[in-house]
Amino acid sequence: MELKQMAPSIHILWLLSIQFLVLVNGGKIPAIIVFGDSSVDSGNNNYIPTVARSNFQPYGRDFNGGRPTGRFSNGKITTDFISDTFGLKPAIPAYLDPSYSISDFATGVTFASAATGYDNATSNVLSVIPLWKQLEYYENYQKKLRAYLGDRKANGVISGALYLISLGTNDFLENYYAIPGRSSEYTIEEYENFLVGIAASFTEKLYELGARKISLGGLPPMGCMPLERTGNLMGGSECVDSFNNLAADFNGKLNALVIKQNKKFHGMQMVFSDPYGILMKIIQKPAVYGFEVTAVACCATGMFEMGYACSRRNPFTCSNADKFVFWDSFHPTQKTCSIIATYIVQNALANFLSH
Repeated sequence: MELKQMAPSIHILWLLSIQFLVLVNGGKIPAIIVFGDSSVDSGNNNYIPTVARSNFQPYGRDFNGGRPTGRFSNGKITTDFISDTFGLKPAIPAYLDPSYSISDFATGVTFASAATGYDNATSNVLSVIPLWKQLEYYENYQKKLRAYLGDRKANGVISGALYLISLGTNDFLENYYAIPGRSSEYTIEEYENFLVGIAASFTEKLYELGARKISLGGLPPMGCMPLERTGNLMGGSECVDSFNNLAADFNGKLNALVIKQNKKFHGMQMVFSDPYGILMKIIQKPAVYGFEVTAVACCATGMFEMGYACSRRNPFTCSNADKFVFWDSFHPTQKTCSIIATYIVQNALANFLSH
């Protein structure tokens, strides 16, 4: 009981201490630039022809007065909280959203696309933005930034910005294990190595384009997502250990890549941001963090719905998302994202607050 009462106050103290560092150091990070999948997409998929969308209620019901933005959450996502903690904007806008301009994007932008992956074949499943296209958008962004700020200031933003990368889950759950193709071409270990190779090429290209501060995000415990637990009938709807072990193994390979890239590229400050451990702690001891439900999600029946299956008219949708670890069968609630963001800032990104 005592621990349950302490946890939220510790969380607030962490945030206050980090924000104090930002004030003392004058905000060393001029912008946050994001690449990835639905974990960090704030609405780019609203503007492409795909079913992988969330720009309708009940998504966003706790975001700035109940406005659905295209975030796969009831409110903010992890990168929004990270941006806010670094003293930048409280929510990172989507690059394809026409209501924003380069003046908005100068301090933060996301090129992420829900349902994408490292593998081009993953983005093809639901016709979303592949990683190479996100990089192309970023190159266009650089041109706009230089036209807006001038070369000298723009180059300062590009080299000083923090680049957040978060994807990979869809490569396994939406592609390798869901449809024939890659599983006939590669063993699972070969496929992991194939994806790590793409991550290496992508971060090298970012470096060549001027990025120096990069966070490579790991996979969550995929087997504990409500969608996977719902399908685990033989296992009593518990977490699927094989998927969790795969995520942990893949994270180890990404971490090794970070070490390798830092040695290879002069001036690169690359870190591995790992959500696996903190999310597993939340799932295993939810009461410590103020949660009540871990196995099912808030939306609809909480068992398998996401995207268009997450309907505001469904009578089963929960009234208080803060009691739930997951918002839909695949994505965490705003509260969970906040805790993950605090953990990642403290354990992976803290050096960027003072350098």
